[in-house]
Amino acid sequence: MLTKREQEVLELLIQGYNNTEISNKLMITNHTTKAHVASIYEKLGVSNRVQATVKYLKMIYAIK
Repeated sequence: MLTKREQEVLELLIQGYNNTEISNKLMITNHTTKAHVASIYEKLGVSNRVQATVKYLKMIYAIK
């Protein structure tokens, strides 16, 4: 579902990093980070970081 890079971005997002921090950590542009975040939201069917975190953790731990 999510690409490896999207998973990396989401894991940092879950840890509380903002887009600029994620960009610096992964050595990508802020624009690229924003594109990954938008793609993550679309693929997970969510509209914010909290929803993305909850949905991803539920997927990982198979929680309903």
